[in-house]
Amino acid sequence: MRTYLDCIPCFIKSAIEMARLVDGNEIRHKEIVDDVARLIPEFSLGCSPPEMARMIYKAMARRYGDIDFYKNIKKQSNRAAMALYPRLKEKVRTSQDRLLTAVEIAIAGNVIDYAAKNTLNIEKEIEKIFTKDFNHINKTVFDYEAFKAELDKSKRILYLADNAGEIVFDRVFIEEIPFDKDIILAVRDKPVINDALIEDAQECGLDKRAKVMSSGVDAPGTVLKYCSKEFIETYKSADIIISKGQGNYEALSQERENIFFLFRAKCPVIARHAQVALGDIVLKSLKMCGRVSQGISNPLFNTGMLKPD
Repeated sequence: MRTYLDCIPCFIKSAIEMARLVDGNEIRHKEIVDDVARLIPEFSLGCSPPEMARMIYKAMARRYGDIDFYKNIKKQSNRAAMALYPRLKEKVRTSQDRLLTAVEIAIAGNVIDYAAKNTLNIEKEIEKIFTKDFNHINKTVFDYEAFKAELDKSKRILYLADNAGEIVFDRVFIEEIPFDKDIILAVRDKPVINDALIEDAQECGLDKRAKVMSSGVDAPGTVLKYCSKEFIETYKSADIIISKGQGNYEALSQERENIFFLFRAKCPVIARHAQVALGDIVLKSLKMCGRVSQGISNPLFNTGMLKPD
């Protein structure tokens, strides 16, 4: 997915929010905005949004050093999600289709995203999962049967993680995958927004079922040209790739591997590109997502389906 003009204000807002996590120095924050503004002429709209965000993170590092801006928030997210882990497991255990429920829970966990909604109340958002009726899901954007068929015949599964906290919901899903399958969980290499690192995956117990590795990338999405050689080998050898979150969708929506995207459409630009409605819970294969979403137009806008939360 390429970058659109509507992405640029979000980049600036993200930089301001990160700066405010460090200090209350408004003069310094203005300098950060100036730094980002100077980068805008270098932004190629042909690049993906995670590539642009990577440039901004490097600018932030020049001002603040190599720090984890969201470290405390990630810890809070992990604790809140782990506290709900027993309830999530019970929800799966008592369901008629355990795998389906686990998939729904994993996608629902994608609400834990400070990059998209920096005022997020974790406990409130997670609690909605237990009252959400998934029966209304639009099957045109929830390709469960196709996903299940691909999963059944796959032996080597690469799972691309997204955010800290959210990975607890991924754990519930991963634990429903048969033990005869090899599962590799890939996380970010360095701190970037609230994306999960190896330490988050270990803290949340994902290493008990999956092999955890770094993708080698320092962007909020799996941008292949920045990934490590080891990861690329794993990526190419996977029978199926499960891609969580909007950032990974932005980075991989033009690739040709056997990828299934799992995310909540929280951004109008991404919703438009994926041809879904804002707020949709999405499970789509790369083959069905299409590279049909190349243009800016989308009939959903004309019908009024794409509206803010």
